[in-house]
Amino acid sequence: MGRKGIFLLLFFVSVLFSSCSSFVAIERCDWECSDSALVDYIKKEGIPYTHNNDVVMLDGAHEKFDSMFNDIRNAKHHIHLEYFNFRNDSINSVLIELLARKAKEGVEVRAMFDAFGNMSNDSPLKKKDLEKIRDLGIEIIKFDPVNFPWINHAYSRDHRKIVVIDGKIGYIGGINVADYYLNGIEGIGKWRDMHSRVEGEAVNELQKIFLDMWEKESGVRIEGEAYYPPHDEKGNSSIAVVDRWPHRTPERMRRTYANAIHAAKDSIILVNPYFIPMPIVRKALEKAIDDGVKVSIVLSEKGDIPMIPDGVWRVGYQLMKRGADVYMYTGGFNHSKVMCVDGKYCTIGSANLNSRSLNYDYETNLFIFGEEDTQELYELIDDDKGNTYLLTKEKYKERSWWRRFCGWLVTLVTPFM
Repeated sequence: MGRKGIFLLLFFVSVLFSSCSSFVAIERCDWECSDSALVDYIKKEGIPYTHNNDVVMLDGAHEKFDSMFNDIRNAKHHIHLEYFNFRNDSINSVLIELLARKAKEGVEVRAMFDAFGNMSNDSPLKKKDLEKIRDLGIEIIKFDPVNFPWINHAYSRDHRKIVVIDGKIGYIGGINVADYYLNGIEGIGKWRDMHSRVEGEAVNELQKIFLDMWEKESGVRIEGEAYYPPHDEKGNSSIAVVDRWPHRTPERMRRTYANAIHAAKDSIILVNPYFIPMPIVRKALEKAIDDGVKVSIVLSEKGDIPMIPDGVWRVGYQLMKRGADVYMYTGGFNHSKVMCVDGKYCTIGSANLNSRSLNYDYETNLFIFGEEDTQELYELIDDDKGNTYLLTKEKYKERSWWRRFCGWLVTLVTPFM
């Protein structure tokens, strides 16, 4: 067996081991306390838990960019951006022009993107583009540049979408910097997604995540009160900032998601793309269904990765047979990563529920405790049901035997990807 064969064997063994380690006991709580049970778990695990936050749910890319650009225009000290990719297109041009204007005013601007994320889109930022951006006074760096042998970089990618402005305002969700979030994709249709704007103590945690990653990649440590200013009491929401950092907090995201589901007493509604969840999450959903919790899942008919929708159909059908209400989204591709539980708490961020996100990538989600925020997010999800139909046995059987076979095959392969 050659060196390549040995490497691939070790790769699959390591993935299998990490998948097996996901089967952990999830704590139960008393009937009256789904939100307090999750808070207890979060505190016990040492996950940053903050108070006095104000959250605004942003319904799609237009709302996200309008709000974010306005806050950038008003920035006084610094603007920090961390994305999976900045696609080299018109919305990115608008953003770079705005950032250049702020840099000229003396505002510190730092931007970071994932090298693989940049390579994987059809309009990447090239070396000459980066040089032009740097000439405008913007510090921009790649996270983990992809060099030969490329497979060395296949494990952990920076999938976060975080922006911090003056240490006071944060943005987090599922929306990258790309035109297709605004205009859709030919053959798929509209690209549906959600984001959030945060003020309050939770912004300090988003700042810390960004600056830790900046130091990891650039070797430069940035600190000081200007980056962590005191926060007025902006709102009444408590937020746990759940961050997945491979080799530092590798199981944090999947265990928090599983505990959030497992604590449910009444209802769960979630939207997540590439929905072939890791065993710990799927088992939590199955247990919730068996316990009589009303589980509603919004999945997309279509997707941007070949064959993955076939696996999503299969998983959705299996959960439907168990008792979940599964809604198939027909309005394009729903890329949102959101969940509401019992009307008491919710989550929004960058994490998918598949092996890629929960086993390998850098991810960040907010787990928000507040009935108003949860209701606001629930209404956005519920509105999407207008572009769905309820999955049934008859609907699933309408799919060709080939598509169903592909679904079976994909569910076998994706835990190792």
